[in-house]
Amino acid sequence: MSLAVRLLGKPAIERDGVLVQAPRGRKAWALLLYLMLSERPPPRARLASLLFAEADDPLGGLRWSLGELRRALDDPLVLRGDPPTLRLPAGASVDLLALLSPEGGQVTASAWEGELLEGMSFPGCPAFETWLTHQRRHLAGVCQALMHETALERLASGDANGACELAARLVSLDPLELRWQELLIRCLARSGDRTGAERQLAVCEELFMRELGVEPSPELRLAAQDGDRDPGAVGDRDAALGQLQAGRAALDAGAVAPGLDCLRLACAEAAACGDAGLQADSLIALGSALVHAVRGRDGEGAAVLHEALALAGRAGDRAGTSLACRELGYIDVQAGRNASGGRWLVKATGLASSDEERCAILGVRGMALSDRAYYPAALGLLERSVELAEGCGQARQAAWSLSLIGRIHLLCGDLALAVTALDRSLQLVGGERWTAFRPWPESLRAEVSLRSGGPGRARERVEGAFRLACRLGDPCWEATAARVIGLAHAAEGDARGAREWLAQARSRATRVADPYEWVHGHVLDASASLAIDSDDTEPEEIVRALSSLGDRTGMRELAVRAHLHQARLGVPGALDAARVLGSEIDNPTLAELLSAAVPA
Repeated sequence: MSLAVRLLGKPAIERDGVLVQAPRGRKAWALLLYLMLSERPPPRARLASLLFAEADDPLGGLRWSLGELRRALDDPLVLRGDPPTLRLPAGASVDLLALLSPEGGQVTASAWEGELLEGMSFPGCPAFETWLTHQRRHLAGVCQALMHETALERLASGDANGACELAARLVSLDPLELRWQELLIRCLARSGDRTGAERQLAVCEELFMRELGVEPSPELRLAAQDGDRDPGAVGDRDAALGQLQAGRAALDAGAVAPGLDCLRLACAEAAACGDAGLQADSLIALGSALVHAVRGRDGEGAAVLHEALALAGRAGDRAGTSLACRELGYIDVQAGRNASGGRWLVKATGLASSDEERCAILGVRGMALSDRAYYPAALGLLERSVELAEGCGQARQAAWSLSLIGRIHLLCGDLALAVTALDRSLQLVGGERWTAFRPWPESLRAEVSLRSGGPGRARERVEGAFRLACRLGDPCWEATAARVIGLAHAAEGDARGAREWLAQARSRATRVADPYEWVHGHVLDASASLAIDSDDTEPEEIVRALSSLGDRTGMRELAVRAHLHQARLGVPGALDAARVLGSEIDNPTLAELLSAAVPA
């Protein structure tokens, strides 16, 4: 007997392909959805207060809805006890869970056929209504990420017109999303429609000036020129190998532009001589360089890596395929597209065959989990990443993973553990002379000093990190450091300086088309706190931006903090919603905020 549960669009339950009588009442569906998405079975008291608080007998209303679900699922043994536990039979399918699952590699954008619990609203249950809105916005983001991946796959396979259709649909859903505009412009250019690419570029520039008062990032113009370069390749395999080696050496020496030029020529020569394996290696090197060596080029890097993936697969290059999957996962994690990022990282993990590969993949997986506030699980992966990295001599990877361990301890208020991890990271960074990475752990270490009551020492550390980040031209590091400088000014009572630095941090965090969304959200959270504390006239705009980002990306703690800010602004039900969303986040600092918060 097969069971299928449909929660996207009009909800329904099928048994052996036949619709069964639906559970009576909207709240039974609401209960089923909440139980499906809860990491731990919630106690009956919480469920009753969430969905049946207005009833004369809340627990009785809960029991009736649980009975309706047992009847519809044809299983008298489920959803009993306290907490009630939902166990579906082996082989049961749930469209929502398939869409969110990291193993759901066969799920495409077309699987998202409608809104979650379409047509249902719960005005009498404001906390649940807010939770449902959060889940709907997150699923919209998941769907858009799937369309993005499908568009890139079509582009890599030569179906530029099909890629254009999906990219145009994404732009229609969110015209002010730079990533979607860049994708559409790139797809038009690759399809040979140069006029269309230039026209879309002009439309985008006019839109951003009219709506936001800013010009979009210069990466859009580069996207319009995609495919214009003619390196004059003749099909010389030795030349391709030489250019590949020269490109890697130039990048290692910090000569980014010459390194990229060499790698582009290596790609062209390898393609001209018909060596798929060498072309894949060259494309992976180019794609990785675009992602890590220069900011604002993740869109081009993703397109290149999709091409590399197809070639590496045909050439039977397991290591190359794993690396391309890991890099695509890293791009998606930074962009807050965690469902698609998780799928890439699952594929990379299955292909990895060495500790060098595994420690890097574990690092990105740990980053993804910590961004979404799954802190204990993230710590486990990151600690294993450090262990493997130190065992195989990958000092830079160890430093990278240690910085994320330090970030988790900082967020959770474990300052002594944060110091230990961040000081180890900085020691490795110094030993490797890894200047390009130093601003990140240095800024985090400065924030530890600030929280420990040392604003003077914090300012000294972070101002040096900010100057270095500016020399490197990395907007992520700049925004991270500027945020801590703003917090230091606030700690010293300089509200004006704090506002100026946090405004800088917001501007720098989004200077490029591919910001690290966690950093952007972290900056918005600090800005919202300061704006409310300082009685600024319009903190609502910052809070709305934070709420939208947290919902869309599934970054749970950022979403909770947005609701806490809304509660301070007097939004009805915001505090209850924050407590519902935060109930499964294991962070003592956040728990203290939730318990101490009171409605405005």
